[in-house]
Amino acid sequence: MKSADSMRKDWNERARQNAFFYIASWRQDWNEESFFESGEMDYQNLVEPVLSQLSYSPEGCSMAELGCGAGRMTRAFARRFLSVIALDISEEMQSKAKRYLAEFSNIRWALTEGTSLVSVESSSVDFVFSYIVLQHYPSAELVAHSIHEMLRILRPGGVFLFQFNGSRKPTMNRKGRTFTFLLDALRSIGLKHVAQSLAKLAGIDPEMVGKTWRGVALRAGQVEEFVRVAGGASADFSGVDTPLAWCFGRKSSQAGV
Repeated sequence: MKSADSMRKDWNERARQNAFFYIASWRQDWNEESFFESGEMDYQNLVEPVLSQLSYSPEGCSMAELGCGAGRMTRAFARRFLSVIALDISEEMQSKAKRYLAEFSNIRWALTEGTSLVSVESSSVDFVFSYIVLQHYPSAELVAHSIHEMLRILRPGGVFLFQFNGSRKPTMNRKGRTFTFLLDALRSIGLKHVAQSLAKLAGIDPEMVGKTWRGVALRAGQVEEFVRVAGGASADFSGVDTPLAWCFGRKSSQAGV
């Protein structure tokens, strides 16, 4: 799959350049301590309230994290769940995560084949999670396939929680959008280095050029339909119409996907 190859190559390069920053780009001065502390804080602020709302306890349960990166939140999951499957498309990211989290024996590391989670059995985990991952996917079809895969590996009655970009508002003026379109077009025809050189001249981070960074924005209704088709019994949302939109709920107890 061409799009999967592009995502893998781009995220491997971002991992080599500055894994912490490209995973959590709201800060540039990360160190190991602050990076993993942020993952623990995000677990407490983003995950625990949803699990509490759904009357779900991680004790004795298994989970899968789609887009584990360098393990920023994986450590928080491994401290609470019986077992964790940490999934990522980038072997460079995972190699860093394995080194940072070497003391945990309850993490299984697995590389994804693009959006397919072929290394994980159907109906095999109690909880699936993804954060600052789907927002980088270049098409709605890829997001839909990933949601289907997350629901496939989830046990009937299990809990899902994932973030996506729900904001369709332009983040730049018309001139900026035109220039970005040009850079994307150059990348799409194999002129990556030309696109990155032009971006650098314009003061744009070259690693943030291309559709594997910017991704696609989705309406909550689209995501709700993706979940329904994949076997979700219900889907609730928070942060709708913002870049940090969340979808959560349970897989149908009758689902057979």
